[in-house]
Amino acid sequence: MAGRFAPRNAPRTALPHPAPVPAPSSAPAPSSGPVPASAPTSASGSVPDTGVLTREWTPPGPFDLRLVIGPLRRGPADPTFRMTRDGTVWRASRTPAGPGTLRLAARGGRIEASAWGPGAPWLLDRLPTLLGATDDPDAFRPRHRLLALTRHSRPGLRLVRTGLVMESLIPSILEQKVTTDEAYRAWRLLVRGHGTPAPGPADHAPFTALGLHVMPDARTWSLIPSWEWHRAGVDAKRSVTILRAVRVARRLEEASAMELPEAAARLELIPGIGPWTSAETLQRSNGAADAVTVGDLHLPGIVGHALAGNRDADDEEMLRLLAPYEGQRHRATRLVLLSGRIPPRRAPRRTRGDIARL
Repeated sequence: MAGRFAPRNAPRTALPHPAPVPAPSSAPAPSSGPVPASAPTSASGSVPDTGVLTREWTPPGPFDLRLVIGPLRRGPADPTFRMTRDGTVWRASRTPAGPGTLRLAARGGRIEASAWGPGAPWLLDRLPTLLGATDDPDAFRPRHRLLALTRHSRPGLRLVRTGLVMESLIPSILEQKVTTDEAYRAWRLLVRGHGTPAPGPADHAPFTALGLHVMPDARTWSLIPSWEWHRAGVDAKRSVTILRAVRVARRLEEASAMELPEAAARLELIPGIGPWTSAETLQRSNGAADAVTVGDLHLPGIVGHALAGNRDADDEEMLRLLAPYEGQRHRATRLVLLSGRIPPRRAPRRTRGDIARL
């Protein structure tokens, strides 16, 4: 589920922190919307066109950037997401306006954002919503001491809301009934192989070292040949589900503006998309506080162990335990996962499959 694990203190590979884009010599940009930033002057005196827009946003309360944005990362090598050692986040997205790259950094209680590409204005216009401005953490009323303590220790938790359905739906389909390593590998290979390099300051070495890519558009997904899916380790059931979804991508994107029941119903009209996949998607695209993940192999046991000492809980028992949090069940499960009270493993790890070798 979204936010299954607490964010690492640092990513596995440390990457250089890009130098900030110099601010314009005029008055600072207002936080109400994106503004162009001036580019550095070259040795010849010309000003290269970086196409960068900037914006600042001040969260209305405690805010933890890594905790909020972390659920969007699909593994440590996700080509659409990078988090550097100093806490700076880079994301490459395919917006309705086109590809865009967003850089986020927490500075003195504010979030500083820069964006590049045709999708830059779209990304910056929706920056507060992305970072949980429409989320209401105060709506959660803890009924268990564990959740009350975890909420107190993690006051910066807000639920991310991208407003982009397909960028969360496709990797969620890839995660169906396989190990996370298999799903992350498939996402990585498909995006790098069929996506496009992310827009950004191309002459800036730290950015190019990130290797960011924008995921393919709907038409490109539909044109991926069967052997490429196979090489990425994606079986026919998952690849066919993705192909069904991209054929009606515009209709599925409309779910980002719907209430949770209607949005889930819209997604689950596609054969191969069930409650697990729709919940995993809407937790990210819609910031759905009540989109509890059912059908998960591990989550019922984790919730049962944390809230009732029952590591053998099933979906029915999990929903019973979460009933007092109706309307906030996803937030409750995030707090359970962040509490660290996870039952010890009793069985070997699931064997990783590799159909690419067949």
